[in-house]
Amino acid sequence: MAQSAKNNVSDLGGDVNQQMAVLRDDIANLTAAVAEYGKAQGLHLKSVATDKANEAAQAGTATAAAVKEKAEVAYSDAENAVRTNPAAAVGIAAGIGFLVGMIATRR
Repeated sequence: MAQSAKNNVSDLGGDVNQQMAVLRDDIANLTAAVAEYGKAQGLHLKSVATDKANEAAQAGTATAAAVKEKAEVAYSDAENAVRTNPAAAVGIAAGIGFLVGMIATRR
């Protein structure tokens, strides 16, 4: 009976070694699959981030153009107001200068 138990243990040893080899191969394959998936996800996220950055840049450019246009219109309106009422413009400028001077000397 002791002999048959010894044979069973040696049979199990060979079987365990084979199972361990299969497990090692499976783990290596899983590791490669996870690494490949990670690379694919990284590329996808990079693409999405690049698209969002491009959209933000385009929106910023459009906003800057709109602000520039509004500033040009406001400047033109102010220039026209000064040309039509020069005395009032000089009076307003003097008043603003006086106020700024008063505020600056208080500090």
